[in-house]
Amino acid sequence: MPMIRINAVGDTFALHRSPRPPRSVLRQTRSSPGPVIIMTHGYKYRPDCSKSCPHQSILALQPSPLRGHCPSWPQHLGFGSGFEDEGLGIAFGWNAQGPVWEARKRAIEAGHALADLIGSLRQMNPDRPIHFIGDSMGAELALEALHHIQPGALNRVISMTGAAYHSRARMALDTPAGRRAEFINVISRENDLFDCLYELLIQPPKRGDRCIGTGLNAPNAVTLQIDCLQTLDHLSRANFPVGGPQRRICHWSSYTRPGMLRIYNALLRDQNRLILPALQRGIPDQPTRRWSRLFALPRLRQLLPFVQKAS
Repeated sequence: MPMIRINAVGDTFALHRSPRPPRSVLRQTRSSPGPVIIMTHGYKYRPDCSKSCPHQSILALQPSPLRGHCPSWPQHLGFGSGFEDEGLGIAFGWNAQGPVWEARKRAIEAGHALADLIGSLRQMNPDRPIHFIGDSMGAELALEALHHIQPGALNRVISMTGAAYHSRARMALDTPAGRRAEFINVISRENDLFDCLYELLIQPPKRGDRCIGTGLNAPNAVTLQIDCLQTLDHLSRANFPVGGPQRRICHWSSYTRPGMLRIYNALLRDQNRLILPALQRGIPDQPTRRWSRLFALPRLRQLLPFVQKAS
Protein backbone atom coordinates (compact mmCIF):
# COMPACT_ATOMS: atom_id res chain seq x y z
CA MET A 1 0.00 0.00 0.00
CA PRO A 2 2.44 2.70 -1.16
CA MET A 3 -0.26 5.38 -1.55
CA ILE A 4 -3.29 6.46 0.46
CA ARG A 5 -5.68 9.16 -0.75
CA ILE A 6 -6.96 11.40 2.04
CA ASN A 7 -9.01 14.60 2.05
CA ALA A 8 -9.48 17.37 4.57
CA VAL A 9 -13.05 17.43 5.85
CA GLY A 10 -13.37 20.55 7.96
CA ASP A 11 -10.58 20.37 10.52
CA THR A 12 -10.20 16.58 10.33
CA PHE A 13 -9.52 14.05 7.57
CA ALA A 14 -11.18 11.16 5.77
CA LEU A 15 -10.32 8.66 3.07
CA HIS A 16 -11.05 9.71 -0.49
CA ARG A 17 -14.16 7.91 -1.77
CA SER A 18 -14.20 5.41 1.08
CA PRO A 19 -16.28 5.18 4.27
CA ARG A 20 -13.55 3.25 6.12
CA PRO A 21 -12.02 4.90 9.19
CA PRO A 22 -8.75 6.43 7.96
CA ARG A 23 -6.78 5.60 11.10
CA SER A 24 -7.47 1.89 10.71
CA VAL A 25 -5.99 2.04 7.20
CA LEU A 26 -2.99 4.03 8.41
CA ARG A 27 -2.28 1.47 11.14
CA GLN A 28 -1.77 -1.17 8.47
CA THR A 29 1.21 0.82 7.16
CA ARG A 30 2.89 1.77 10.44
CA SER A 31 5.59 -0.91 10.29
CA SER A 32 6.48 -0.53 6.61
CA PRO A 33 10.00 0.88 6.11
CA GLY A 34 10.64 4.25 4.55
CA PRO A 35 9.41 7.79 5.16
CA VAL A 36 5.92 9.23 5.05
CA ILE A 37 5.63 11.88 2.33
CA ILE A 38 2.47 13.99 2.39
CA MET A 39 1.71 15.75 -0.91
CA THR A 40 -0.83 18.50 -1.41
CA HIS A 41 -1.91 20.78 -4.22
CA GLY A 42 -2.60 24.48 -4.50
CA TYR A 43 -5.38 26.74 -5.71
CA LYS A 44 -8.24 25.63 -8.03
CA TYR A 45 -8.17 21.92 -7.21
CA ARG A 46 -10.99 20.14 -5.39
CA PRO A 47 -11.39 16.43 -4.63
CA ASP A 48 -14.14 14.76 -6.68
CA CYS A 49 -14.52 17.75 -8.99
CA SER A 50 -14.91 16.32 -12.48
CA LYS A 51 -12.42 18.73 -14.02
CA SER A 52 -9.98 19.46 -11.19
CA CYS A 53 -9.68 16.50 -8.81
CA PRO A 54 -6.04 16.31 -7.67
CA HIS A 55 -6.35 12.56 -7.13
CA GLN A 56 -6.84 12.18 -10.88
CA SER A 57 -3.92 14.38 -11.88
CA ILE A 58 -0.77 15.51 -10.07
CA LEU A 59 -1.40 13.42 -6.91
CA ALA A 60 -2.20 10.22 -8.81
CA LEU A 61 0.23 7.37 -9.41
CA GLN A 62 -1.30 7.13 -12.88
CA PRO A 63 -2.80 10.50 -13.86
CA SER A 64 -5.89 10.35 -16.01
CA PRO A 65 -5.10 10.94 -19.71
CA LEU A 66 -8.10 13.27 -19.79
CA ARG A 67 -6.24 15.72 -17.54
CA GLY A 68 -3.70 16.58 -20.18
CA HIS A 69 0.02 16.27 -19.59
CA CYS A 70 0.86 16.53 -15.91
CA PRO A 71 3.67 14.81 -14.00
CA SER A 72 2.76 12.28 -11.33
CA TRP A 73 4.25 13.58 -8.10
CA PRO A 74 4.03 10.16 -6.39
CA GLN A 75 5.88 8.42 -9.22
CA HIS A 76 8.68 10.98 -9.32
CA LEU A 77 8.96 10.92 -5.52
CA GLY A 78 9.58 7.17 -5.55
CA PHE A 79 6.19 5.57 -5.00
CA GLY A 80 4.82 2.63 -6.96
CA SER A 81 8.35 1.38 -7.68
CA GLY A 82 7.89 -1.91 -5.83
CA PHE A 83 10.83 -1.36 -3.47
CA GLU A 84 10.20 -2.46 0.11
CA ASP A 85 11.52 0.77 1.62
CA GLU A 86 9.60 3.24 -0.55
CA GLY A 87 7.53 4.25 2.47
CA LEU A 88 4.04 5.70 2.51
CA GLY A 89 2.80 8.40 0.19
CA ILE A 90 -0.27 10.37 1.21
CA ALA A 91 -2.13 12.36 -1.42
CA PHE A 92 -3.85 15.04 0.65
CA GLY A 93 -6.72 16.86 -1.03
CA TRP A 94 -8.69 19.90 0.07
CA ASN A 95 -11.20 22.30 -1.46
CA ALA A 96 -9.10 25.03 -3.06
CA GLN A 97 -11.75 26.47 -5.35
CA GLY A 98 -13.72 29.71 -5.21
CA PRO A 99 -12.44 33.23 -4.49
CA VAL A 100 -8.81 33.31 -3.39
CA TRP A 101 -9.66 34.66 0.08
CA GLU A 102 -12.18 31.87 0.66
CA ALA A 103 -9.73 29.24 -0.53
CA ARG A 104 -7.11 30.58 1.87
CA LYS A 105 -9.53 30.28 4.79
CA ARG A 106 -10.11 26.66 3.86
CA ALA A 107 -6.35 26.15 3.53
CA ILE A 108 -5.90 27.21 7.14
CA GLU A 109 -8.74 24.91 8.21
CA ALA A 110 -7.19 22.10 6.19
CA GLY A 111 -3.95 22.81 8.06
CA HIS A 112 -5.73 21.69 11.24
CA ALA A 113 -6.72 18.47 9.45
CA LEU A 114 -3.12 18.02 8.35
CA ALA A 115 -1.94 18.47 11.93
CA ASP A 116 -4.44 15.82 13.04
CA LEU A 117 -3.08 13.45 10.39
CA ILE A 118 0.55 14.10 11.31
CA GLY A 119 -0.24 13.58 14.99
CA SER A 120 -1.88 10.23 14.24
CA LEU A 121 1.04 9.08 12.09
CA ARG A 122 3.58 10.13 14.70
CA GLN A 123 1.66 8.31 17.43
CA MET A 124 1.57 5.11 15.38
CA ASN A 125 5.32 5.16 14.64
CA PRO A 126 7.31 7.78 16.59
CA ASP A 127 10.58 7.05 14.77
CA ARG A 128 9.36 7.32 11.20
CA PRO A 129 10.32 10.48 9.25
CA ILE A 130 7.33 12.53 8.07
CA HIS A 131 7.80 15.07 5.29
CA PHE A 132 5.51 17.45 3.43
CA ILE A 133 5.57 18.88 -0.08
CA GLY A 134 3.01 21.38 -1.32
CA ASP A 135 2.46 23.72 -4.22
CA SER A 136 1.33 27.35 -4.09
CA MET A 137 -1.40 27.82 -1.46
CA GLY A 138 -0.80 24.26 -0.31
CA ALA A 139 2.18 25.60 1.65
CA GLU A 140 -0.32 27.31 3.97
CA LEU A 141 -1.42 23.89 5.23
CA ALA A 142 2.04 23.02 6.51
CA LEU A 143 2.57 26.47 8.04
CA GLU A 144 -0.71 26.17 9.93
CA ALA A 145 -0.02 22.58 11.00
CA LEU A 146 3.28 23.60 12.62
CA HIS A 147 1.29 25.56 15.20
CA HIS A 148 -0.60 22.43 16.29
CA ILE A 149 1.84 19.50 16.25
CA GLN A 150 4.52 18.29 18.62
CA PRO A 151 8.18 19.27 18.16
CA GLY A 152 9.86 16.85 15.76
CA ALA A 153 6.58 15.58 14.34
CA LEU A 154 7.33 17.02 10.88
CA ASN A 155 10.86 16.76 9.51
CA ARG A 156 11.10 18.50 6.16
CA VAL A 157 8.77 20.86 4.31
CA ILE A 158 9.14 21.70 0.62
CA SER A 159 7.18 24.73 -0.53
CA MET A 160 6.93 24.97 -4.32
CA THR A 161 6.36 28.66 -5.17
CA GLY A 162 4.37 28.93 -1.96
CA ALA A 163 1.52 31.41 -1.64
CA ALA A 164 2.13 32.65 1.89
CA TYR A 165 3.39 35.77 3.60
CA HIS A 166 6.91 36.06 4.96
CA SER A 167 5.83 36.91 8.52
CA ARG A 168 3.40 33.99 8.56
CA ALA A 169 6.15 31.58 7.54
CA ARG A 170 8.53 33.03 10.15
CA MET A 171 5.91 32.68 12.89
CA ALA A 172 5.30 29.04 11.92
CA LEU A 173 9.02 28.27 11.87
CA ASP A 174 9.39 29.90 15.28
CA THR A 175 6.95 27.46 16.93
CA PRO A 176 8.41 24.47 18.84
CA ALA A 177 7.53 22.19 15.91
CA GLY A 178 8.75 24.73 13.37
CA ARG A 179 12.18 25.07 14.98
CA ARG A 180 12.66 21.31 14.62
CA ALA A 181 11.62 21.23 10.95
CA GLU A 182 13.59 22.16 7.85
CA PHE A 183 11.95 24.39 5.24
CA ILE A 184 12.97 24.43 1.58
CA ASN A 185 11.49 27.50 -0.11
CA VAL A 186 11.48 26.93 -3.89
CA ILE A 187 10.85 30.17 -5.77
CA SER A 188 11.12 31.61 -9.26
CA ARG A 189 10.72 35.05 -10.77
CA GLU A 190 8.44 33.27 -13.27
CA ASN A 191 5.87 33.29 -10.44
CA ASP A 192 6.04 37.04 -9.68
CA LEU A 193 2.67 37.82 -11.22
CA PHE A 194 0.93 35.24 -9.02
CA ASP A 195 2.71 36.45 -5.88
CA CYS A 196 1.61 39.99 -6.68
CA LEU A 197 -2.01 38.93 -7.19
CA TYR A 198 -1.94 37.08 -3.87
CA GLU A 199 -0.70 40.21 -2.10
CA LEU A 200 -3.46 42.27 -3.72
CA LEU A 201 -6.23 39.84 -2.71
CA ILE A 202 -5.09 38.61 0.72
CA GLN A 203 -4.55 41.12 3.51
CA PRO A 204 -1.03 40.78 4.93
CA PRO A 205 -0.51 40.05 8.64
CA LYS A 206 1.40 43.30 8.91
CA ARG A 207 2.02 46.38 6.79
CA GLY A 208 4.64 45.96 4.09
CA ASP A 209 4.68 42.16 4.29
CA ARG A 210 5.61 40.25 1.12
CA CYS A 211 5.17 36.71 -0.14
CA ILE A 212 7.91 34.16 0.50
CA GLY A 213 8.58 34.31 -3.23
CA THR A 214 10.82 37.28 -2.38
CA GLY A 215 12.87 35.00 -0.11
CA LEU A 216 12.69 33.66 3.43
CA ASN A 217 15.26 34.32 6.12
CA ALA A 218 15.20 31.74 8.90
CA PRO A 219 17.91 29.60 10.54
CA ASN A 220 16.29 26.37 9.37
CA ALA A 221 15.20 27.49 5.90
CA VAL A 222 16.87 27.72 2.51
CA THR A 223 15.54 29.51 -0.57
CA LEU A 224 16.18 27.94 -3.97
CA GLN A 225 15.51 30.33 -6.84
CA ILE A 226 15.21 28.00 -9.80
CA ASP A 227 15.48 30.67 -12.51
CA CYS A 228 18.83 31.82 -11.09
CA LEU A 229 21.77 30.55 -13.16
CA GLN A 230 24.08 30.41 -10.13
CA THR A 231 21.57 28.22 -8.28
CA LEU A 232 21.13 25.95 -11.30
CA ASP A 233 24.91 25.62 -11.66
CA HIS A 234 25.20 24.72 -7.98
CA LEU A 235 22.53 22.03 -8.29
CA SER A 236 24.19 20.67 -11.42
CA ARG A 237 27.53 20.36 -9.63
CA ALA A 238 25.71 18.33 -6.96
CA ASN A 239 24.55 15.95 -9.74
CA PHE A 240 21.06 17.42 -9.90
CA PRO A 241 20.79 19.10 -13.30
CA VAL A 242 17.62 21.13 -13.84
CA GLY A 243 16.22 22.42 -17.10
CA GLY A 244 16.50 26.16 -17.57
CA PRO A 245 13.50 28.51 -17.44
CA GLN A 246 11.61 28.81 -20.72
CA ARG A 247 8.99 31.44 -19.88
CA ARG A 248 8.77 34.84 -18.25
CA ILE A 249 5.53 33.90 -16.47
CA CYS A 250 4.82 30.38 -15.21
CA HIS A 251 3.10 29.13 -12.06
CA TRP A 252 4.02 25.46 -12.43
CA SER A 253 7.72 25.42 -13.24
CA SER A 254 8.62 24.31 -9.70
CA TYR A 255 7.39 20.81 -10.57
CA THR A 256 7.14 20.73 -14.38
CA ARG A 257 10.74 21.81 -15.04
CA PRO A 258 12.88 18.76 -15.92
CA GLY A 259 14.88 17.62 -12.90
CA MET A 260 12.93 19.40 -10.16
CA LEU A 261 10.95 16.40 -8.90
CA ARG A 262 14.18 14.38 -8.82
CA ILE A 263 15.65 16.96 -6.44
CA TYR A 264 12.58 16.74 -4.20
CA ASN A 265 12.92 12.96 -4.18
CA ALA A 266 16.46 13.28 -2.85
CA LEU A 267 15.53 15.98 -0.33
CA LEU A 268 12.73 13.84 1.10
CA ARG A 269 14.42 10.45 0.98
CA ASP A 270 18.07 11.18 1.74
CA GLN A 271 18.33 14.08 4.17
CA ASN A 272 22.03 13.43 4.75
CA ARG A 273 22.87 13.80 1.06
CA LEU A 274 21.28 17.23 0.64
CA ILE A 275 21.74 18.99 3.95
CA LEU A 276 20.64 22.61 4.15
CA PRO A 277 24.11 24.12 4.76
CA ALA A 278 25.43 22.39 1.62
CA LEU A 279 22.52 23.75 -0.40
CA GLN A 280 23.00 27.23 1.03
CA ARG A 281 26.73 27.45 0.36
CA GLY A 282 26.47 27.53 -3.41
CA ILE A 283 23.57 29.93 -3.93
CA PRO A 284 23.28 33.74 -3.77
CA ASP A 285 22.67 35.35 -0.39
CA GLN A 286 19.55 37.07 -1.73
CA PRO A 287 17.13 36.25 -4.55
CA THR A 288 16.90 38.59 -7.51
CA ARG A 289 14.36 41.40 -7.34
CA ARG A 290 10.72 40.94 -8.24
CA TRP A 291 9.91 41.59 -11.91
CA SER A 292 13.58 41.23 -12.85
CA ARG A 293 12.66 38.38 -15.17
CA LEU A 294 9.45 39.79 -16.62
CA PHE A 295 11.05 43.08 -17.64
CA ALA A 296 14.51 41.77 -18.52
CA LEU A 297 15.80 42.83 -21.93
CA PRO A 298 16.03 40.09 -24.55
CA ARG A 299 19.45 38.55 -25.00
CA LEU A 300 21.48 40.13 -27.78
CA ARG A 301 21.47 36.99 -29.92
CA GLN A 302 17.69 36.87 -29.74
CA LEU A 303 17.33 40.59 -30.44
CA LEU A 304 19.76 40.63 -33.38
CA PRO A 305 19.56 37.28 -35.17
CA PHE A 306 22.20 38.34 -37.71
CA VAL A 307 24.87 38.65 -34.99
CA GLN A 308 27.30 35.72 -35.00
CA LYS A 309 29.93 34.67 -32.52
CA ALA A 310 33.45 35.23 -33.77
CA SER A 311 35.32 32.00 -34.53
